[in-house]
Amino acid sequence: MNDTTDSTRLDELESRLAFQDDVIESLNEIVARQDQELVRLGRRLAALEAKIAEVAASNSSAAAESYEPPPHY
Repeated sequence: MNDTTDSTRLDELESRLAFQDDVIESLNEIVARQDQELVRLGRRLAALEAKIAEVAASNSSAAAESYEPPPHY
């Protein structure tokens, strides 16, 4: 192979490497944002579960207090 072919191949490899580095950096940023979003959604889910449990507990105690047998008894 001559120097021109080697130089062209080297330029092509350097170009590909630079492009891959850029893609890797972009993907890393996306993964970091998704991780933050998962943490935020996990906190919201925990808060909603706590509210649901609170409402369920208050509904069951209110239902037990207000229970009256039907009038035909």
